[in-house]
Amino acid sequence: MIEGAAGRVHRIGRERVGARRAGVASPIRHLDPALLLTACALTAFGALMVYSASAERLRADGLHPEMFLDRQLAFAVAGVVCMVLVATFSYRRLKAWGPVAYAALMVVLLAVLTPIGSSAAGAQRWVSFGFFQFQPSELTKLTVIVVLAIVLSERRAEPSLAEVGRCFLLVGAPAALIYLQPDLGTLLVLVAVLFGLLLVSGARARLLLVLLLAGALSFWGILHVGLLRDYQVARLTAFLDPSRDLQRTGYNLRQAEIAIGSGRITGKGLFRGSQTNLRYLPEVHTDFIFTAVGEELGLVGSGLLLGLFALLLWRGIRIAMMSKDLFGTLLAAGIVSMLAFQVFVNVGMTIGLSPITGIPLPFVSYGGSSLITTFLATGILLNVHMRRGV
Repeated sequence: MIEGAAGRVHRIGRERVGARRAGVASPIRHLDPALLLTACALTAFGALMVYSASAERLRADGLHPEMFLDRQLAFAVAGVVCMVLVATFSYRRLKAWGPVAYAALMVVLLAVLTPIGSSAAGAQRWVSFGFFQFQPSELTKLTVIVVLAIVLSERRAEPSLAEVGRCFLLVGAPAALIYLQPDLGTLLVLVAVLFGLLLVSGARARLLLVLLLAGALSFWGILHVGLLRDYQVARLTAFLDPSRDLQRTGYNLRQAEIAIGSGRITGKGLFRGSQTNLRYLPEVHTDFIFTAVGEELGLVGSGLLLGLFALLLWRGIRIAMMSKDLFGTLLAAGIVSMLAFQVFVNVGMTIGLSPITGIPLPFVSYGGSSLITTFLATGILLNVHMRRGV
């Protein structure tokens, strides 16, 4: 009897140990539902606004009013699949795959500048696959985050000048190719990611200040030595004084401010935005999607959207703080830097706080490359959170 009782105790003990091991070995137990639901809510919000901003225009052009909505939903499904795939393997494997992905992306960025690439509106940024135009510069943001996290996680103290220089080279190589497309918005995002990761990795305040001054001087030099085309310079400087040229560079900003202001507290209602439907603003369903939100849903809808973004960024910061290794922390911090900068610039350019640079609003703006890349970033955040105890 005593032996039987001892055997039962031993068996129960083994079962409990096995259960604990299964809990540790099952990352899905640590899934962040708040992050996942927020990403889905933003995607649903974006799909609704894409439809509201484009349906009337498509109908007037004799096209199916749900064309962009159907495509955006298809992109969302593809993005969710990519997110799930990224979350299934340990993010630490990216240390081995990151350099390979970086090299492959450089080849693709070179290919974009050849006849293989597709051009539109004076820019050559895409590779076409049927109705889907893939924009490699979007994926560059995430790839650069991975390789920078690899470099900065290898040291034990604050980044040395050699490591900072190496980071500059890793950002500068794809940035040069993206500049030739040109895609100024992505260049700014890469700079924001670099600064954010250096800050989180413990770089000295003096070094960061020097970088800020160098960036400001570089920006001033680029505007005055002819490295940018005239229309790019005009777009960058229009927000400083849009009244100087209301018929051209300041026109979009003025119309965006009118649209958002006319929405007031509760908005004009979905599908009822006059500035949106009467084509006062070009491409409202892409870069200027926030103007449709402000006009049709007002301060309430805009506040709800910004609240969802705040929740998303908070979960990302929390994941960065909870990560058990520096690599995971830097991955999460880089993604938060990328998303926060894009939200600030996209919303800011519609109300005169930032230059018009063509940066999409994550999850909300129409576009497959942006949406899929953002879901991939979300998958990495989920991955880091699920394996915070492993």
